[in-house]
Amino acid sequence: MLRRVAVALLAGLLSSCASARSSLPEMPALSLPFTPGPIAGDPACAGSWRLQDGGGIAVTPSEEGLRWQSLEGETGRFVFENDLWQAYSGWTEQPETRQLEFTCETGLSLYEGVAATRIEVVTQETVFSGAKGTQLAGRLILPAGDWPVPVVIQVQGSERTSALIHDPFQQLLPLQGVGVFVYDKRGTGASMGSYTQDFGVLATDAAAASAEARRLAGPRLGRFGLHGASQGGWVAPMAARAVKPDFLIVSYGLLESPLAENRAQTVQDVTEAGFGPAAQMAAGMLADAAGAIMVSDFKSGYVELEALKKIYRNEPWYRYAKGEFTGEILQHSDVVLRVAGPLRSDGTSWRHEGEPVLRGISAPVLWILASEDREAPPAYTRSRLKTLQYEGRPITLAEYPGHDYGMRAFDSLPDGTRQFTHFANGYARMVADFASDTPIVPSYYNEAIISNPR
Repeated sequence: MLRRVAVALLAGLLSSCASARSSLPEMPALSLPFTPGPIAGDPACAGSWRLQDGGGIAVTPSEEGLRWQSLEGETGRFVFENDLWQAYSGWTEQPETRQLEFTCETGLSLYEGVAATRIEVVTQETVFSGAKGTQLAGRLILPAGDWPVPVVIQVQGSERTSALIHDPFQQLLPLQGVGVFVYDKRGTGASMGSYTQDFGVLATDAAAASAEARRLAGPRLGRFGLHGASQGGWVAPMAARAVKPDFLIVSYGLLESPLAENRAQTVQDVTEAGFGPAAQMAAGMLADAAGAIMVSDFKSGYVELEALKKIYRNEPWYRYAKGEFTGEILQHSDVVLRVAGPLRSDGTSWRHEGEPVLRGISAPVLWILASEDREAPPAYTRSRLKTLQYEGRPITLAEYPGHDYGMRAFDSLPDGTRQFTHFANGYARMVADFASDTPIVPSYYNEAIISNPR
């Protein structure tokens, strides 16, 4: 989860957790009528376009070039290669077959035979003070006009990239008549300070972002709330307790602690590899021992872990026990871990529990899960959310079957890896609708399973 809470913990000494990618046969990519100009990934190429048939397309810079996304979840990427713009489908290397007419200079003009018109927005750039006075860079984007609109504060996950460049909701929400405030987390993008995964500090920053958004929106502020994805699903509720929003949205977040998440992932890894209860129980024990070392900031817990490693290292399931950080810790000696571990500590709130925080929020909550999430296994969170609903809490639970982390649909490949194809149909609409106080009706969001408050 969180694009790996512990990724690069021991840079250069521990292997990072990278997503496996399928090797597809090389095929010539479709050359679109793009005019060579700004490089792929340039924010100047970003924007939102309303389609004549009522749909919409957002284009956002990504690490892989430009990513376009429709309100129905269709997606692909544009890459500038060999002096030509190339288009690929989903996250694959397969050439795009859909009709797209786009240039960075003029934008999207046609999608599958339907004319597109760029939407007008009002943008305000700002710098505001977060926790301990750290200067953070933010941006408020409102649909053009002078009437009040809902405003959503985007709370980032654990990524270290700039939200001001890469967050697609700054295009997706205004496309649907909803305002949005995005900001670079401390230590990322244009913001000052050191990167941290201390949820308390990040929540204070999110509360400051909320205050800044409300100030900038002024009389145009209608409903106001926060949307936290992944790690933001721990941080946004903490900020919500301070700022008292009209609504809270969490996407593929968890109610259990990051330590419990690592345990669930580790057990899931062994389960998906085909091993039974005995192996799963042992994998959980290894995860707990690795977690004890992590929580101690790599100062203690090695005797206990080494004893378990001696018992299980020759078991056929052992190599599959990876989790968020279990596999990384199992790979190295205590000498390496003691020296390198603390050097990469980001102050992660490993023991943070989300449920007590959520119980302190009175605003309506929308919690969106991906049922096949490998990075944030949802079983525990689903169970606790249903209990909270039964108790009468104003929580709407939405779950997309057959989708993974990031609300991405996928095809399963023969080697067990997943090839991502598109985003969940209706996911972006659901976020905007909840912000606008539109009832979340199951039939409107395609395959989503909706459980409304009792």
